[in-house]
Amino acid sequence: MRSLLFVPGDSEKKLAKALESGADALLLDLEDSVAASAKPRAREIVTAWLTAHKSLPVRPRLYVRVNPFDGGLTEADLDAVMAAGPDGIMLPKSLNGADVQHLGAKLAVREAERGLIDGATRIIAIATESARAIFGLSTYGGCSERLTGLAWGAEDLSADIGSDTYRLADGAYSGPYRLARDLTLFAAVAAEVAPIDSVFVNFRDDAGLRWECLAARRHGFTAKMAIHPGQVGVINEIFSPSADALARARAILAAFDAAPEAGVLSVNGEMIDLPHLKKARKLLRRDGEA
Repeated sequence: MRSLLFVPGDSEKKLAKALESGADALLLDLEDSVAASAKPRAREIVTAWLTAHKSLPVRPRLYVRVNPFDGGLTEADLDAVMAAGPDGIMLPKSLNGADVQHLGAKLAVREAERGLIDGATRIIAIATESARAIFGLSTYGGCSERLTGLAWGAEDLSADIGSDTYRLADGAYSGPYRLARDLTLFAAVAAEVAPIDSVFVNFRDDAGLRWECLAARRHGFTAKMAIHPGQVGVINEIFSPSADALARARAILAAFDAAPEAGVLSVNGEMIDLPHLKKARKLLRRDGEA
């Protein structure tokens, strides 16, 4: 997955438009974008929409962002949407790996009750939405086979901390938020799941989005969340491996396949060693080749 597009769960119009956005995954939202009074209706809309579109031969992955555990709404969200068998659940305001395990247990019960394949429902956790959550980032490794990605977010973290802003005058993240972003990257890689960059909220600023995507890819993120369909094209472009990068990775693999006992090789005039091989394999796995 390169692009993950949030879609308000109470808007049938936006759900229909999102399906044509080109996003790799849709995050059908029952949390922040839905008013409290609209949540029961949003559950009905999302469940019906999933039921109608889950069997399409070509479609994005369909995840539902449920409400957090501390709000008392998670059970009702899961009771509704699991009847339609979503591809995954996004857990907001996750504190640690134990929260993912807790969600996994709830999913296992509902999969069994509804005749779904055990373990089929994946989990993406948003892992930085409170100061407390920062200290749980080291606990996601091995917490659940369902976990497929870790994302980070600044909005709720900023509210929890009480900071004036989370960006500097030039648009870059300020210190605490750079730290949260970096730690999420490390935590995801350590847990062997996808590191997912946060949303870029100014959906009219294409240049700013492009700059932020390029920085995220440079640092090691493999995907980014979006809040508007117009952001998807830029995200997909930047997080897709280039033809040159794929060709170089294939050449590195071929060289080591031909000399499996070698520690250092020359590929196209460049000295290549085992860290290069590891990086090449990761890139090709992302592209479905290894």
